[in-house]
Amino acid sequence: MATTHFLKAAALGLLFSLLAGPGWGQSSEYTPRFIEKRKGPINIPRGQKYRFGYLEVPENRQVPDSKTIRLPVYIFKSRSATPAPDPVIYTVGGPGSTTMPSAAYMNYYQYLDDRDVIMFEQRGTAYAQPHLGCPEWAEAIYQSQLPGIGEAEANRLREQAAKACRDRLLAEGIDLNGYHTREIAADIEDLRRLLELDQINLLTISYSTKIAQVLLRDYPEHIRSVVMDSALPLEVSYDEESVANALATTRELLSDCAQDAACGAAYPDLGNRFFTYLEEITRQPLEVQVTHPEEGTLETFSVQGQDIFNMVISAGTEQVPDVPWEIEKLLQGDLSTVKQQLASRLSGPGYADGVGMRLSVWCAEEFPFADSAVMARETRAYPSVTGLSPEVYSASVCAIWGVAPMADLENEPVSSTVPVLFINGQYDEATPSLWAQTMQVRFPNSFHLVFPGWKHTPTTYWSNPCGMAVANAFFNDPTQRPALYCFQELEVSFTQP
Repeated sequence: MATTHFLKAAALGLLFSLLAGPGWGQSSEYTPRFIEKRKGPINIPRGQKYRFGYLEVPENRQVPDSKTIRLPVYIFKSRSATPAPDPVIYTVGGPGSTTMPSAAYMNYYQYLDDRDVIMFEQRGTAYAQPHLGCPEWAEAIYQSQLPGIGEAEANRLREQAAKACRDRLLAEGIDLNGYHTREIAADIEDLRRLLELDQINLLTISYSTKIAQVLLRDYPEHIRSVVMDSALPLEVSYDEESVANALATTRELLSDCAQDAACGAAYPDLGNRFFTYLEEITRQPLEVQVTHPEEGTLETFSVQGQDIFNMVISAGTEQVPDVPWEIEKLLQGDLSTVKQQLASRLSGPGYADGVGMRLSVWCAEEFPFADSAVMARETRAYPSVTGLSPEVYSASVCAIWGVAPMADLENEPVSSTVPVLFINGQYDEATPSLWAQTMQVRFPNSFHLVFPGWKHTPTTYWSNPCGMAVANAFFNDPTQRPALYCFQELEVSFTQP
């Protein structure tokens, strides 16, 4: 049943409920609720009209009488006087990342010019209740990157952290088997039904494109269109390909530099020189001294090819033009940028939010389908980065985390006639454009745009809103390939020395 604009405005505190029948095989019926609150966790710009509430759903739909969890949801009103009736539901990637901080920047979202936007927080992430944070893991990563820590000790630290975090979350009564993509897709379907939305559009990035694929498979009837920015296909074994993909996109970037007259002249034969250098320091590691940013002491890191390579691929879209220049500096013995990045490892533990959710997703639906022999070969296959493992989490960490593997269905390709726009950055090593290209065969009403010179998740690149504009144009007419000059005119201007 279609709704009026802004999802039927209701009094604050109103409780919505809906009796849900069995979804993807849960053993009993349940009643999801949308509990409206006066204010959410994020400060919203003045003048932006919105509603906020918590979606209350079972933690594990496979368990009778499962306890409930609460997921924060912002519903932002369109700026249009006559908005389209089909809102955009937006959720981010990770897995484990939070959608909520984006709510503070709604004034910049072009989608509100034409329709409402619903920002949905995935279960287990930072503002969800419960939140599966793992400060133990963040501390282990920090400790494992300190000077003098070998791989065996690093593995031990990660294993201890996984056990400590798991034990704490279990003691809090959390069912780690309830945190995966199929449950999240069911959450979004419950929200759609509670809000009585006849048609929705999905805006998904990176990991959340898997959520979109499951929604298209399990609940396709009310999905009008989907944007998959930096798509991760269900059938891809990420852990088998990550090193090869990163090498391929880096070689493509350096090849483009070589074919650019100015860049090629400034940095001759840069690709061959760079990978030869990585091989040399893999055989004979660099000893790099860094001043501790807080204690002022000198710390010595042993740096190999994989360390330098990881620093290079960490560059975002904004830093792409500088990559050849930074590599040339390195080859000339200038380690200033390397020292800056190494010093950041000494500043203390970093990201902990949502790590438990990430572990549950990865160990249930990615790791079980990866071939350990392939991953072992990939770790040894490339002389320039020997030792760089493609796996996100090791077999021992996933064994400790102890979640049940998902059914084979969660590793099988999805097909759909729903209009889909695939968006990629040309130099995206995490989700290469080839993946979306192969997915198009199963999505006959799809379009694919590759942004020259850009990297991961173009729709979130704030310095140039072209990705957002293209996505918005598609939502306004999903039957047509977006044709915008901002996309057609993109090019890379490599930094000169």
